[in-house]
Amino acid sequence: MNLSNPSRENVIFMIEQIKEKLRMVNVDAMKSEHFNDEHYEDILYLYEMVMKRNTFSPSEMQAIVSELGALRK
Repeated sequence: MNLSNPSRENVIFMIEQIKEKLRMVNVDAMKSEHFNDEHYEDILYLYEMVMKRNTFSPSEMQAIVSELGALRK
């Protein structure tokens, strides 16, 4: 998937991948339709950071979820 071009489909893909990688319990809080491509670069940055790592501390997960929350529409 080419993530270099901002698109709705790419935003949905990245949010879904982040939720899966973090094994988020409350996935309804981070529905992909709550995000738009206005914050594409920020979402891409978080996506790339999350995909590079295998494990996250509880505080790191909280920070990622908090950042995603701030990027919601």
